[in-house]
Amino acid sequence: MLQFSTFKILIIAALCVLGAALAAPNLVSRETAESLPSWIPHKQINLGLDLQGGSHLLMEVDTKSVVKDTLNTLVDDVRTELRKADIGYLNLGTQGDAVAFKLTDPARSDDVSAIIRKLNSQLDITADNGQFTLKLNEQGLRDLAKRTIDQSIEILNRRVDETGTREATIQREGEDRILIQLPGVKDPEHVKEILGKTAKLTFHLVDPTVSPEDAQGGHVPPGDVVLPGADAKNGRGGQPFYVVEKRVVVSGERLTDAQASFDQGRPDVSFRFDTVGGKKFGDATRDNVNRQLAIVLDDKVISAPRINEPILGGSGIITGQFTTEETNDLALLLRAGALPAPLSVLEERSVGPSLGEDSIRAGKIAAGVGFVLVVGFMALVYGFFGLIADIALLLNLILLLGALSLLQATLTLPGIAGIVLTMGMAVDANVLIYERIREEVHAGRTPFSAISTGFERAFATIIDSNLTTFIAGAMLYVFGSGPVKGFAVTLTLGLITTLFTAVMVTRLMVATWLRRARPKALPV
Repeated sequence: MLQFSTFKILIIAALCVLGAALAAPNLVSRETAESLPSWIPHKQINLGLDLQGGSHLLMEVDTKSVVKDTLNTLVDDVRTELRKADIGYLNLGTQGDAVAFKLTDPARSDDVSAIIRKLNSQLDITADNGQFTLKLNEQGLRDLAKRTIDQSIEILNRRVDETGTREATIQREGEDRILIQLPGVKDPEHVKEILGKTAKLTFHLVDPTVSPEDAQGGHVPPGDVVLPGADAKNGRGGQPFYVVEKRVVVSGERLTDAQASFDQGRPDVSFRFDTVGGKKFGDATRDNVNRQLAIVLDDKVISAPRINEPILGGSGIITGQFTTEETNDLALLLRAGALPAPLSVLEERSVGPSLGEDSIRAGKIAAGVGFVLVVGFMALVYGFFGLIADIALLLNLILLLGALSLLQATLTLPGIAGIVLTMGMAVDANVLIYERIREEVHAGRTPFSAISTGFERAFATIIDSNLTTFIAGAMLYVFGSGPVKGFAVTLTLGLITTLFTAVMVTRLMVATWLRRARPKALPV
């Protein structure tokens, strides 16, 4: 147990130096660390919401609106398929949470049932003398809700990444809620507005045959819809209402990029479609020159420019009475994509940076006091060997900080508690070794034999105790969330570094001292 080859010594030394290099950037400011050359370790430990302040949001996903949209889509699909099959029907539309219609020829009910099952296999179909009622079954509702939540989380992650927020936490909470934690956010209201906006973009042709005033009086032609103008609502002039065709020329799902730009000194948003979207957009602008094209965002017309000539390049510009900040936000939302359903804020909490600074200060005091007490106890009880354990403890903390920096882990208050706990557990392995060495000395063994046997027989106990704790920490990480995960991360990483310093580093230092000093009695 006390034999070390040159290669093994070099490996141990290299790991210690690497850990120190990875931990070193935490001693300087973030700006200084990021200015270092890329070949020098410059990653720092990220601080959680409770340490650096930020926003905590609990948002609810309106899954009912998705069910409504799904039923409206089903209406269109049923209409198309029945017309293809030359099947007559009456009163096709949505009724509550179902789609209903009546066949003009009830004898074709079986044919209609087969067509509907091909459209959607998760429908409950009720047919009574040609009267059909279509509802999503329980499994269909669950699958739709799950897809909606998963897609919402993905879109929120994209939006948060676009804002540059570091180490945000976005996760599902319950059946229809999403928990969002944004550390270091300076303007929570602005971020909340960006996250909560659905950002559903569509392009529609404006109907020139009817005026908005006539439409407001109830004279809306079939296939048209009246939408408010965003500029007029914001008090910037412009048309208060537009009559646009329901048919979508092209949707925002076909966008591949959107960037804030300037046109003649005015801020606007330039966009680019994919191949399919570019063709649809080109065909629409070619066939409708001199007509207005309404750009609709979340059921509001943000711009309705006139098509002066065909736009065949698959790209365009959204102009309007925008500020620079609004164009940046709009470009961000279009790049990230539209949410599948509206979100509402159920709970909002803000943590100030001063509270985080108090927490860090308290954590430093707790860690410092704990470190001093542990170091003093080991030196007092085990003398010279206690000092060796203290050196290993200091190295253990350096390696733990290096590992947290390398993995870009987020440090929270429970994480600091895990570090303080690690300090006690780190010397626990040394206590087991030293007590075993004492037993061997009392049994009459020589110093070399007592140390070798002590390390050898304590090794199994150290592995067993740390392995059981490691399993518990892993389970906390897998099944826990938020602060619990922060505690589990520092605990499990601390166990790994503890095993390395106690079994390898301490043993190397003791073996080196033993060969050089060749003592007749052990100071333990």
